[in-house]
Amino acid sequence: MENATKLAGTRRKSLTTIMAALLAGSIAATAGGVAFATGTQDYYIRAYDVTDGHQVWEDRLPAGGQSTPMTYAIDGHQYVVTAAGGHGSFGTKRGDYVIAYKLP
Repeated sequence: MENATKLAGTRRKSLTTIMAALLAGSIAATAGGVAFATGTQDYYIRAYDVTDGHQVWEDRLPAGGQSTPMTYAIDGHQYVVTAAGGHGSFGTKRGDYVIAYKLP
């Protein structure tokens, strides 16, 4: 039980670190322990390891990614999808994109 409590505390701190950078969106977390975020003031979708909060991947979006990503599965393959529409208050480029990534 002690290890479970320590792990829960670590995850809480890690997710707090991830959420601190978000201003215009939320996260989508997978059962595999990866959290995807797009609600920052820039043009990136990022993935974080939920156990330690470290960034493990990023990709530049064609417009501001101030949104909330989501995940879904089709025929045994998992995807993460996000809208890239920009945000006037942040001054990011506007667009009307929906982008999906196939997870490994």
